[in-house]
Amino acid sequence: MKKIFLYSLFALGVASTTLLTSCEDAFGGFLDKQPSNELTEEEVFSDWNMMVRFHYDTYNFLRHGAYRVKDSWLDTATDLGETSYSSGGVRKSFNLGNYYNEAGAAELTETWEHYYRAIRKCNLIITRIGNVPKEPSLSQEKYEQDKLYYTSEARFLRAFFYWEMFLRYGPIPVVTEVLDPDGDLLSGYTTRPTLKEYVVDFILKELEECESGLMTYEDAWKSAQAGRIGQPMARALYSRIMLYMASPRYSAQSGVTWQQAADAAKSFIDDYGANFQLFTVVDSDGNTKGVEAYTNALLRNAYSGNNKEVIFYRNDVVIGWDRIQNDTPVGEGGKGGLCPSQNLVDMYDMADGSSPFAQYDATGAPVYTGGASAPTINAASGYNDANMWANRDPRLAASVLYNGVAWGNGVINVVLGQRDNPVGNTNATPTGYYVRKYIPETILSAEHSQTAYRLWTIIRYAEILLNYAEALNEVQGPSTEVYNLLDQVRHRSGITGNVADRSDLTSSKDNMRNFIHKERTVEFAFEEHRPWDVRRWNVAVEALARPIYGVDVAADGTITRKVAQNRVFEEKMYLYPIPEGEVWKTDIENNPGW
Repeated sequence: MKKIFLYSLFALGVASTTLLTSCEDAFGGFLDKQPSNELTEEEVFSDWNMMVRFHYDTYNFLRHGAYRVKDSWLDTATDLGETSYSSGGVRKSFNLGNYYNEAGAAELTETWEHYYRAIRKCNLIITRIGNVPKEPSLSQEKYEQDKLYYTSEARFLRAFFYWEMFLRYGPIPVVTEVLDPDGDLLSGYTTRPTLKEYVVDFILKELEECESGLMTYEDAWKSAQAGRIGQPMARALYSRIMLYMASPRYSAQSGVTWQQAADAAKSFIDDYGANFQLFTVVDSDGNTKGVEAYTNALLRNAYSGNNKEVIFYRNDVVIGWDRIQNDTPVGEGGKGGLCPSQNLVDMYDMADGSSPFAQYDATGAPVYTGGASAPTINAASGYNDANMWANRDPRLAASVLYNGVAWGNGVINVVLGQRDNPVGNTNATPTGYYVRKYIPETILSAEHSQTAYRLWTIIRYAEILLNYAEALNEVQGPSTEVYNLLDQVRHRSGITGNVADRSDLTSSKDNMRNFIHKERTVEFAFEEHRPWDVRRWNVAVEALARPIYGVDVAADGTITRKVAQNRVFEEKMYLYPIPEGEVWKTDIENNPGW
């Protein structure tokens, strides 16, 4: 009889009201060990409560993005940043164009097994739940309702896992039966489907069909169900995927139009928008506190933090200093870690909504005229490279730590030889910046002894608004509706000007497109949007082969731009290579160029 490992049998006893909890945090890291209890499938699926625990464990396959790739973030594989320490997985693989380097395995190869394991668990629930005996304490009505919930959740999670695989490997074999875990799981599945078959006919269809069987917003957003998949999550993921399928890289094969993508985003707003809103903070005089609002949109949770912006997320327990040390400035006792780039800093507008630079390209970045020199400046904006961080979009201050900013137990000082750039410290920032976003500052108080929540948000309401704005612009060009959608996101951050007043944008669909690309980049920096956005826009080579720029700050405050790191990105890198072991075992067709 085949045995399966049931990794989280104790989950409900430890966190009965908190789903999506990180096993590493809540259960002492035993996911990394062989469990002492091995149960057969028959044992699991002959007991209702055991089956429920098995199902909830599937949520733990939702991944957290913080330093996931051997202590580095996936966004450091883009133009948004660089990992400071040399052992960082992204630095030794993606940044060098070496997609077979072991340091990047957590993203490049282990993703394959990780999600196929998760998919197998989903398939087990979907195919076997109907034969699990009813728990005697359950009414027949409750039993039938819960079966529908768990089946629908499993279908949603399976669709999401397949989507995550698609982003990395393209269309791969779709498995809906339960395969033998001791065999070559894909030996009978080597034919790769078309993009339309994989995404449109399977993933999108699954999301449409499972939505009605999921918990309603009213039920799923109760604190006792925190993190459970609910109906709004299915519609939100549907909106994201429709936007991707309408994008230049995929539209010809998918057959999805920009109008359909716009309709998908609008349907979420119409049907669920009353339950969600951008997280905002105002002072006693009614002024927007943009930095605080934007920060809380990521750090406050949906059930105890009154955050109505978050839609789909991985629900983790509180963390301490050990979980942010890798990405904290060296002057604070951290290891540097995720260091934003000047490329990202250059994408932020001025606080009044004007553009600091004269021209932007389809990657969302300003057009660099030569080397690390500043792009052509828009003189009307008041921007000055000598004081480049002044009067900028508040999202810059909420996301990036730059020289002179008070932070933690000191002030950021990246002058060579000073607090955050000491001579001989190889972990000091190579770009002149450290990350602030996703790092709860409260942990730093009382000698780093405090704790805080840091969920991993997969979809939030700002994305729905920007999905709609992007699709509408492609359908009809610049319009009042597009401006209003963009203004909602920008005004929340504290920007005062209106998009409608920007003649450089309102006169051209192309200019508005580039602006929306820029807006998505700064709004979702370090949230794992950038790697996939530049791919779907068909501009990944332009964005990811560009050097990473940074700054040096002299003792007198003079700021000098520099090339911090050169990057490699070739056309074949739009997709990852299928792991070599799978190719050898099954002879499945690898991706082009690999």
